[in-house]
Amino acid sequence: MRIATFNILHGRSLADDRVDLARFERAVRTLDADVLALQEVDRDQPRSHGADLTAMAAAALGAPEHRFVATMHGTPGLWTAATGDEAPEASVYGIALLTRHPVEHWRVLHLPGPSRRVPVLFPGRRRPVLVKDELRTAVAAVVAAREGTFTVVATHLTFVPGWNVAQLRHLVREVRGLPRPLVLLGDLNMAGGRPARYSGLRPLVTAPTFPLDRPDQQLDHILADGEMTVTGEGRSLDLGMSDHRALVVDVALPGPPAAGPREPGGHRVAGPAPRG
Repeated sequence: MRIATFNILHGRSLADDRVDLARFERAVRTLDADVLALQEVDRDQPRSHGADLTAMAAAALGAPEHRFVATMHGTPGLWTAATGDEAPEASVYGIALLTRHPVEHWRVLHLPGPSRRVPVLFPGRRRPVLVKDELRTAVAAVVAAREGTFTVVATHLTFVPGWNVAQLRHLVREVRGLPRPLVLLGDLNMAGGRPARYSGLRPLVTAPTFPLDRPDQQLDHILADGEMTVTGEGRSLDLGMSDHRALVVDVALPGPPAAGPREPGGHRVAGPAPRG
């Protein structure tokens, strides 16, 4: 089974500053993930041609189960908060979780965050900048794979130092009662081993994901709790769009033998057994 996370930058490429929907679909198909978390996802936004990027990704992946959760509605420069199960009937932006396996239960989790503008020192600047962050959320799915039931939690944490740690710790507490094994994945806006240290979960992949051209930081993570075996080398992939690389790993749950590791794009390397 392949698990992946990708901050898609609403489908935009840094190479030509365009959102090319065909390129977006190719990128998703290349990942060939059984479970995929997406961040910075548009729906009905002019900048992404009014497309529902979650629905497009689900069709490209062959994932009948998918959930989009809006964190903002409106258009850039006119954002207002929009969290919860039901996305407003307007241009929206948020996170998504998709899977090819049946989902027994969906759950949306709201995360704490600063209620007012806070100073943040960005790289290359001498002085902090006052910023107001979007509201942050997570979406969890209890998934019924052939190998067994497991939980996936997808999120996009804040870039505000300290608050991202608080959000991660809050999220770990909130999902304690969900079935194991559990995978927590997404753009956590924390580099290196910090997410594993603060969450108590173990990393399934160690690979730099940001910036796209010469990545030297791992801001995107796939963490696990419970019995789950990595069956192929985890890696980050330049898919020709976004400012992040996608992060992927092949895993197996306890149960029938899983298929062997695959190359990106779905080509099987070894193992004739059916996929989990």
